[in-house]
Amino acid sequence: MATALLHDPEVLILDEPTTGLDPNQLVDIRNLIKSIGKTKTVFLSTHIMQEVEAMCDRVIIINKGEIVADKKLKDLRNEKEQIVIVEFDYRVEDAFLLKLPKVENVVNTYGFTYEITFKTTEDMRSHVFDFAHDNKLKILQLNQKNASLESLFRDLTN
Repeated sequence: MATALLHDPEVLILDEPTTGLDPNQLVDIRNLIKSIGKTKTVFLSTHIMQEVEAMCDRVIIINKGEIVADKKLKDLRNEKEQIVIVEFDYRVEDAFLLKLPKVENVVNTYGFTYEITFKTTEDMRSHVFDFAHDNKLKILQLNQKNASLESLFRDLTN
């Protein structure tokens, strides 16, 4: 990598730049690549999705020679579905939560916490909040869960 940086190129192409590094070196190289990416164009070729999530803001996924995705990471994660994690102060029936608009699935993950999957690109947290308020449900926690890049990659390349 030092040789690649020697001539201060405008574009840097890196293939698996963190392979074989220990955890401390890994953090240092990730930070270096992110820093370089602020002023230069960096192409990162890797099959390690954690590396992409740690260093990239835009993702291109290629399957069998064809580009199947070319988006900002945050947009790619929210492209197909939204997952909202909500915790109430008591148990709510899954069937009741299925009345929310655009709901695909409801799972009681533990206790009074539910993972609600919506088939939309829209952020559904405000809808969950309004639904809870209208039905006099007390929300203790309300968060959005991002799909993992690994699962998105599998969906796009299978």
